[in-house]
Formats: sequence, C-alpha cells, structure tokens
Amino acid sequence: MNQIHSPLFPDRILFEDDYILVVNKPTALMVEPDRNGHPNLLYEVKKYLKSKNQSIPAVYAQHIHRLDRPVSGIILFAKQREVLSNLSNQFATRSVRKYYQALTASAPLLPEGTLEHWHRKEKKKAVLYNQQVEFSEKVSLTYSVTPRSDSLFLWNIELQTGKYHQIRAQLASMGCPILGDTLYGSVDFYRDNGIALHARKLSFNHPISGALHEASCENLFVR
Repeated sequence: MNQIHSPLFPDRILFEDDYILVVNKPTALMVEPDRNGHPNLLYEVKKYLKSKNQSIPAVYAQHIHRLDRPVSGIILFAKQREVLSNLSNQFATRSVRKYYQALTASAPLLPEGTLEHWHRKEKKKAVLYNQQVEFSEKVSLTYSVTPRSDSLFLWNIELQTGKYHQIRAQLASMGCPILGDTLYGSVDFYRDNGIALHARKLSFNHPISGALHEASCENLFVR
C-alpha cells in the first residue's frame, strides 16, 4: 500500500493510503451536505482527491461515520468502494473503539466511572431515561475527569455506543454540560458554532491488511 503525504489541510489529514483517508475535522464544519448548503468535509475531501488526479472524471470518497457540526475530531473515509462494506461493518458490530475529549465548567461527583442510560431522539435533541421506554436504546460510555484549571475540567471518554448527541446528553445529565453546548444547558462560550467536544482517537482494522490501525489527534481546546 502506498501512503500519501497530502498537501490539503496539512495539519488536518492524519493518514492516507490507497484505500482510506483519516481527517481531523474542525469545529463548525458539516461532515456531509445538508439542505442549507453549508460547507462540508465530504466536498472538501472530494475536491482534494480530484486535484491529485485531474484526468479522472469523478473521484470516490465516502465517510464511514459522522460527527455533529459543532464537534471536532477524527473522521474516516473510504477512498474505494471495495472497502466501504468492511469499514461500515466494523462500526455496525461495534468493533471500532472511539475515544473523545470534552471540556466542562463543572465536575461530576465521581472522577471516573460508567454512564448508562436509555436514549431516545425526540425532535432535534437526545432525551435520556433511567429505564427503558418506547423506541429507546441503551447507551453507555466510560470516563475519567481531571482538573484543567480551577474552573475547567477535562474529560477522557470511551464511547461504547454511538447514538445521536449521546455524549452531550449524558454529560449534561450529570450537571456537566460541555462548554459551549447551549442546547444541553451550557452558559459558557467556547467558539462560534463549536462546542468543546473532540473525537481524539479511532481504533479499527485496516480493510485490506486487517492490521490494527489507530489514528489520534489531541485537542488543546484553545478558545
């Protein structure tokens, strides 16, 4: 396999070979197109791939998962259709390990632990329950928290499931909304169209070699 060093977003492309592309998405950027025509990462990736080979009529790129627009961090793309099924199946069977960082203005009672809830999407918000209700699904994550300063706390999170706004809702349920996440109760500004939640590491098997691949990028949460 030929690893390519990429001129696009030189500080954003974490890994690229003939089959996959791993990108560190900035805050405020959609992953895929929406009805309002916001700028999106998929378009930028396709534009970059086209710039490397002007002779082909069309390029292929497909994101395997998504992040919310205000969230930053790792997104994995398939560059060839033949590997899409393999990568998608790894996510579907939860064999991919997903790690996040978050910043909050308050700390939980316990500095580490596991959060489990029943999750249901209601309109454009995640609602959590302590017991199963109609159309709900069980969600869980593990966390550890360390003080960043007298008023800021850094969370390291491993996500066992991956439901709509899951981390945002679960941290808010502990009285610790993510910095900037006004939808879930934060009164603190982080940055325009951004919240202090970052997908920092993704661990998966390469779709061709089968070798374990880990992509990582830390976020200093500079405001």
